[in-house]
Amino acid sequence: MFSLIRAEVYRLLRKKSMYVYFCSLAAAYALIAFVRSGGFNAESIVGDAVNFLSLLPIVAGGFIFTAVYTDDLASRALPALIGSGMSRGGIVAAKLILAAMLGAFVFGLAPLVPYATHAALGFAASGAVMARIYAAALKFCLVTVGYCALSGAAVYGLQRATAAVVLYILLSLNVVGGLLAVLLRNALGEAAATAIASRTLSGITDRLLDALVGSASALPPLVEFTAYTAASVLLSAALFYKKELEF
Repeated sequence: MFSLIRAEVYRLLRKKSMYVYFCSLAAAYALIAFVRSGGFNAESIVGDAVNFLSLLPIVAGGFIFTAVYTDDLASRALPALIGSGMSRGGIVAAKLILAAMLGAFVFGLAPLVPYATHAALGFAASGAVMARIYAAALKFCLVTVGYCALSGAAVYGLQRATAAVVLYILLSLNVVGGLLAVLLRNALGEAAATAIASRTLSGITDRLLDALVGSASALPPLVEFTAYTAASVLLSAALFYKKELEF
């Protein structure tokens, strides 16, 4: 599994389109921020950065998901990996670890984009403000990794890149969560729907963010997130083992 992770890291580091894409996102943010800079003040970076980060699960996470999960389908690399002796469960786990590593790298650097932009405009953020922004970055990073884990079930169960990408997009745009909330509200009532929604991936990460910026314990939502992703990995592995591959 670790040899696969090393090989995938090497592959991604040589992926020129990744650098072009993420630099383009940073440049687009800087340009939009410059256009809007007339209304900025010392506190503007918080809301501006959170808005920027909230878009990354779709615009950056979509790239992460396709680069980590669906490139193998296009190149038909999965049969070769299995033929070389790699277990299917090991492949699923390695892909999630790789998505988490790439997500941590992207979301670790992302807050520096609004910081550098606002500093260049004369509104440098303090350490305390950046800590709040990094707490939001952690939330959206976990959301991205969680959606990758859920969408991975479509990759390994269906072996169809298009279906998997569509599922990821629907999850990241909260289409699935919104429909689920409406159904629960109509079937169970507002109170029950709210309680269940707080146990979805979005609700778990919202509670984690509240804990990080407040005084509550972050352990319960972290445990729930770990259980969420573990269940997704088990589901993906089970579907993968049932799927027949052509060698």
